[in-house]
Amino acid sequence: MRPNVLLISCYELGRQPLGLATPLAFLKRAGYSAESLDLGVESLDESAIARADFIAVSVPMHTALRLGLRVAERVQELNPSAHLCFFGLYATVNAEMLISAGADSVLSGECEDALVERIRLSEREAPAQKAPLPVLDVMDRLDYPVPYREGLPPLEQYVHLELPDGSHRRVGTVETSRGCLHSCRHCPLPPVYGGRFFIVPKATVLEDIGQLVARGARHINFADPDFLNGPGHALAVARALHREHPDVTFDFTAKVEHLLKHRDRLPELAALGCAFIVSAVESLSDRVLAELDKGHTSRDARAAFRAVREAGIAPRPTFVAFTPWTTREDYRELFRWLLEEDLVEHVDPVQLTLRLLIPPGSLLLENTGMQPFLGDLDKAGLTYRWSHPDPAMDELQKEVEAAVESSVRKGHTNGEIFRNLAGRAGLRQEADFSSSKAPRLTEAWFC
Repeated sequence: MRPNVLLISCYELGRQPLGLATPLAFLKRAGYSAESLDLGVESLDESAIARADFIAVSVPMHTALRLGLRVAERVQELNPSAHLCFFGLYATVNAEMLISAGADSVLSGECEDALVERIRLSEREAPAQKAPLPVLDVMDRLDYPVPYREGLPPLEQYVHLELPDGSHRRVGTVETSRGCLHSCRHCPLPPVYGGRFFIVPKATVLEDIGQLVARGARHINFADPDFLNGPGHALAVARALHREHPDVTFDFTAKVEHLLKHRDRLPELAALGCAFIVSAVESLSDRVLAELDKGHTSRDARAAFRAVREAGIAPRPTFVAFTPWTTREDYRELFRWLLEEDLVEHVDPVQLTLRLLIPPGSLLLENTGMQPFLGDLDKAGLTYRWSHPDPAMDELQKEVEAAVESSVRKGHTNGEIFRNLAGRAGLRQEADFSSSKAPRLTEAWFC
């Protein structure tokens, strides 16, 4: 008899989770059915856990992993005989911790075929003889099926696109590639993918977009770590999307260096419906950028965002506002830049509070520039502790984080929040922090 399989997504940035839709498609193709549960919008179904023989928890990001450990606790309480598998980007780098929490198998990378094989193995596994299976980072090229979205919560329960006029559009999330060519030291991708990336065939992407549009999506969020890793493929998908669904807009993420390298393609992407581009500026300090091995300079970032603006696309920079190398003047410079470039409404306030995360496996652990500041692993926080050489900067980070949480809860505007933060950083001026509105997704979290 086929095992009862339960797939659980903990959190995927407020989007309908590919961490469910993609493995569900692999399972369906292999002849397995499965229940699914998205804890981002659904309550934990204890009866589903109790009846499952195989439970697979998707952990593609740091927040998901923290929530996934709570799921593991409930599995051990409700159904300890079930095979518990963790899969996704944050799985294998935290394998020791996950196995100690009850995981029987841990998978990362291009791991959906391996997940199917784990389920096959579990059919022959007697519960009394259950033992952890090998931890695997899989880098085999996959034959991607179209993500299977039947039974998932409807799109209206997920993140929306908010336009400058206040109207909203439903969002569907797809991916045209997986992995990344680059090795930014603070990024979770290099420890798993090691500079490799894999193309999802255009026909597969377009069929997935078609089913999302049929479900009400009027904006497509390309979830690739970097949409322009394969620029020819990306442009072909964008052209086909516009041809088949001319009223549907889209957004994507790309590195600063790619925005500069492919700046001549930006006007066409705007004409095809690109509403905004997310790019990890991280800092305007060249020292910080060098330590993170970002591949761009402060000057590059400024030029790239002007190019995006000139093409008629809204830029959405993201930051790691606090690192061991960030000075108070560096922090002030972020506010000056946001004011000069009219970007206040292009940045979610949480971005000005983020402290560098150093999870297990991070390339930063090998960086000599990090060693003087590095502490022990915070097992509860799933990151290595570090201290700024100026304790006042650590205090400032705590202060602005609390201020943003309070201000967002009270409904303050970006201008009000940023003026408050700039003042706390010692930037006293009468500048107007109001800004022209910009398109954005209604979920502001990024990690």
